[in-house]
Amino acid sequence: MDKPKHPTILKIVSLLQKAQHAVVLTGAGISTPSGIPDFRSPDSGIWKRYDPAEVATLSAFRHNPTTFYHWLHLLAEKIIQAEPNPAHLALAQLEQAGKIKALITQNIDGLHQKAGAKLVIEVHGTFQTLVCIRCYRKYRSNDHDNPNIYSSIIDAYLHDDLIPHCPGCGSILKPDIILFEEQLPALSWIEAQQACRKCDLLIIAGSSLEVMPVAGLPMRALENGARLVSINKTATYIDVRADAILQEDVAEVLPQIAEAVLNG
Repeated sequence: MDKPKHPTILKIVSLLQKAQHAVVLTGAGISTPSGIPDFRSPDSGIWKRYDPAEVATLSAFRHNPTTFYHWLHLLAEKIIQAEPNPAHLALAQLEQAGKIKALITQNIDGLHQKAGAKLVIEVHGTFQTLVCIRCYRKYRSNDHDNPNIYSSIIDAYLHDDLIPHCPGCGSILKPDIILFEEQLPALSWIEAQQACRKCDLLIIAGSSLEVMPVAGLPMRALENGARLVSINKTATYIDVRADAILQEDVAEVLPQIAEAVLNG
């Protein structure tokens, strides 16, 4: 890969090379190149077709899980089929090289881990786990003791439209994702806040920063003197405080940054 010539990319490379504790915050924009639709884009956003108050709240799930799972079907299918794109791979390489100390993600697709990243903080939960609403047993995609249970449940849902039920007690399973009306997972949220307070560089990649409280994390970093980088196709509220702004596709930009940092 040729050395990047874009002055803003070169500035980001310099910031990352000098950082002692860089952290990355990712949003839906990092997974759209992998075929997963986001929630708010003008062209393909899920909320353009569905009212979140009717399908993606905890109340909606409790009172009408059939409607909830009907809405989730397309997104679940995309998540199961998706593979990491160059942006995920670039961040995993930077993390493995010690250039990134933590990856905070709003995404539920598990693609950062699939790309090889280890230090991932999932503040909106994950689709890779199903939880029973009665006995609270969890079924995980990476469960080495029972590797086929999660897959069989998901396959029946995707191919036969069977609502996931607990093999143990028979109650409905809920994806371990955070719906409207739900609190963020406490431990992950604490970890994310601590990472932002500790970092000296925060890179925001593919997030419009429109969903609170995660949208407030960059302010935690700034309050502690961190430098800030924003890479997103559209502007964000924090751009006025950023040291570098790129309104580009993260799948094109992040590999260039990683290549320059690791091999430049």
